Amino acid sequence: MKTLVLANQKGGVGKSAVATLLAHYFRKLGCRVLAIDLDHQGNFSDPLRKSQRAAMAEVPASALLTQTNPVIPAADFVLVAADRDLSGLERQPGLHNDFANHLRAFLKAMDGRFDVCLIDTNPNPDIRMTTALASADFVLSPIQLNQEALDGVHALLNHPRVGVRKIKNMLNPKLHLIGLLPVMVEATPFQRENFLQLVQKFHPILIPYGPKPGQFASMPRRSAVAEAQAEGLVLWEMKKTAARDAWREIEVTMVVIAKAVLSETPAHTASTAPINGADHGPVAG
Repeated sequence: MKTLVLANQKGGVGKSAVATLLAHYFRKLGCRVLAIDLDHQGNFSDPLRKSQRAAMAEVPASALLTQTNPVIPAADFVLVAADRDLSGLERQPGLHNDFANHLRAFLKAMDGRFDVCLIDTNPNPDIRMTTALASADFVLSPIQLNQEALDGVHALLNHPRVGVRKIKNMLNPKLHLIGLLPVMVEATPFQRENFLQLVQKFHPILIPYGPKPGQFASMPRRSAVAEAQAEGLVLWEMKKTAARDAWREIEVTMVVIAKAVLSETPAHTASTAPINGADHGPVAG
């Protein structure tokens, strides 16, 4: 089982929508999918619950950190939904190591049951994000094209507690950064300028695709994506022309992320970016 964590230290960037699209896309590929929502707001849980595609675990997501051997349904698509108790875990520092060990043991127990585990995390850098990254194979960071988000890339990589580099160096050497994924992209001069800044500063940790250099994965802002998220629909199954058009634009991004996750030997050429050393340094690990 490959475990992919979606992380961003800023809320409202479309992270849960990306997680939902990926969950349905991996199912479309025939993968057995385990979806875990560690954000108490439940923006990953709600659309999957409404879709009625996933079997609902009786235990909440907090139980994966607080309990030993939690039981989930025998199904090929399972959701462990968010719950309010998640927000209180940070205030129990004496149990943080136990939380990490419990989640790691649970994921290990699921290794033969699922092909992919998707974990959506909360934007606040706390024990939930640390615990998820400490047990993950991959991390993907959806970001918006604004200055605040660009400034936040440094925190994502270098936060003293939950920065991706810190986690990789101290807790989880197998962790690979798939990259930054610009989302809700619009064809405006402001966003074009911010995209150019993003490429100039962080091109080694963007997600390349296609035969030409300088092509990077992104997701456009489309009302059909928000509608699918709100109503629990699968984007490419919606009858509206706008939904089908949106899926054609987004599918290439889903393909390249899925290839990176399902690859047995991650490499930068397969859209796995460096997270050690300088921002523009060589691939590490």
